[in-house]
Amino acid sequence: MAGDNAPAAIPPCMATMDVAADGDRMTVTLWGELDLGSRRLLPDLYDILALSGSGIDLRLDAVGFCDCSGLNVLLDLRMRALDLDKTVAVRSSGRSVERVLDLTGTRELLTNAVPPPARAGSPQTDADQALRTEVAQLRRAMQTRPTIDLARGILMASFGLSPEAAWSVLVRTSQNTNTKLRHLAEELVGTAHGTPLPEHVQRHLAAAVASTRSATAVCPASGTVEHGD
Repeated sequence: MAGDNAPAAIPPCMATMDVAADGDRMTVTLWGELDLGSRRLLPDLYDILALSGSGIDLRLDAVGFCDCSGLNVLLDLRMRALDLDKTVAVRSSGRSVERVLDLTGTRELLTNAVPPPARAGSPQTDADQALRTEVAQLRRAMQTRPTIDLARGILMASFGLSPEAAWSVLVRTSQNTNTKLRHLAEELVGTAHGTPLPEHVQRHLAAAVASTRSATAVCPASGTVEHGD
């Protein structure tokens, strides 16, 4: 596959795909994990996009893991589609993909395929330019996600929290201390190097952990994830 041309720094791809033509579109079904290694799929996905008449429909039900690196692959594919006057849409997905789309606010970008742009200066062209700008902003925002994910991992390891509970603690502490989520994440990561958290942040963090544990004990089956930035 495309892995032979990928930079050596990119880990092996843990995803596979199947392609089927459907009218003027291509349906791509993915299995496995969408992480940094899934960038190795991009050259093949670009080729499939070029061969399609109007774009790609993605079936991601069998994707068992998806992180921000995997989301960036989807955003890159979406940007390439815009350049070709085509569309990319996630037509179905499992829990891991749904969660990333919801947490990052990218669901609408990747589930609503818009028609190819019309002539220059038309309302459709203006809409596509706005969409390009939004994607660019999201991609810049994704640069902060590794730090946020690392902070979540620290909370999981320190307090024995689930991934969902760690997200809830991060968001609640961010809101209660009036601190941007990415800044709070940076402070938490700093504790791994011996930098203590400010005292008021420690208090709110401890309260958020206690509250989240209490809520989990009352409703252990809940899968609700809070998010904010």
